[in-house]
Amino acid sequence: MNPPNLAIPAFIFFLLCTIASAQSPAPAPAPPGPTNVTAVLEKAGRFTTFIRLLQNTKVADQINTQLNNSNQGMTIFAPTDSAFSSLKPGMLNSFTDEQKVELMQFHVLPSFFSTSQFQTASNPLRTQAGGSQGSFPMNVTATGNNLNITTGVTNATVGNTVYTDNQLAVYEVDRVLLPLSFFQSPAPAPAPSKPKKAAESALSPSDSDSSTPDDSSTANYLSKHGVGAMACAGLVFATFRRTL
Repeated sequence: MNPPNLAIPAFIFFLLCTIASAQSPAPAPAPPGPTNVTAVLEKAGRFTTFIRLLQNTKVADQINTQLNNSNQGMTIFAPTDSAFSSLKPGMLNSFTDEQKVELMQFHVLPSFFSTSQFQTASNPLRTQAGGSQGSFPMNVTATGNNLNITTGVTNATVGNTVYTDNQLAVYEVDRVLLPLSFFQSPAPAPAPSKPKKAAESALSPSDSDSSTPDDSSTANYLSKHGVGAMACAGLVFATFRRTL
């Protein structure tokens, strides 16, 4: 009796396993991690100072939170390290902590803008630092393929597109965008009120001591009681003198 041929059953088992594995769905790709603006800038390079300021002011946390909890998207104008180097010596350190926060927020638009959308955008644009009017104006104009930014203090040019994913757009700029409010003179203090003149602060005649006699009171007495009262007083004085 010949031994059973095991090759055929083994082949059939291998064939069935192959068919089963082909029919099973492939594993889904891992979901992408949350957007991190500093990671985007670090990968691009040449934004060391901007990254440091975003982190120190906590504006980077605000951006990441809004990106991952809102559908509005954001646009960031990122100055290069050479752009910060072109500032006047000591300017950055002269800003207060509050101004540094506003400076970083001024480089952020609270909505997504592609390069083509700037051609129809309504200026001035609203930034994270405040309203479009007043102390934080920003105008972005498109001339052909070039984008230019004016703030009332800075004229900058948008360079390369660092990153875009239809939610976050990061554009390189060749100047630090300085808000107009940082360089506006404060409103002058109101002038102090003038002191009252001595004549105006003196007592009025009605406030003076009425018990002090004067010539006018003597004249009033005579006009009321007449000369007879004076004669009577003289007679009394003469009688008193004879009795002495």
